[in-house]
Amino acid sequence: MTKKEIGTDQLITHIIKGIEEVKGNDITILDLREIENTVCSYFVICNGTSNTQVNAIVNSIQKTVSKSIKDKPWHVEGGENAEWVLIDYVNVVVHVFQKHIREFYDIESLWGDAKTTTIETNY
Repeated sequence: MTKKEIGTDQLITHIIKGIEEVKGNDITILDLREIENTVCSYFVICNGTSNTQVNAIVNSIQKTVSKSIKDKPWHVEGGENAEWVLIDYVNVVVHVFQKHIREFYDIESLWGDAKTTTIETNY
């Protein structure tokens, strides 16, 4: 494994930890590395039940990643209405949705060629 892959794996691990800290639902990782012309290597997708929980998930991800591996997102978008917040860590892009917005846009189907990993949660 290259240093970049180790860093990306570590980042994803801490992103998932941040999601789980505030009980984010339906965590999915899309591996985009085998698809041509993608802007990043991975999508991490999850959802919350309200705009309050979506904001809590976003804050938890940023806090966990910042504390653990001293990384900050390059860009965060969508926090104003908290229906769909995108956190861009360059190689990994996190999508935090409200459930009905996630179902409407159905990103997993749009990126149907990506290798999908579902994270099991115990809550």
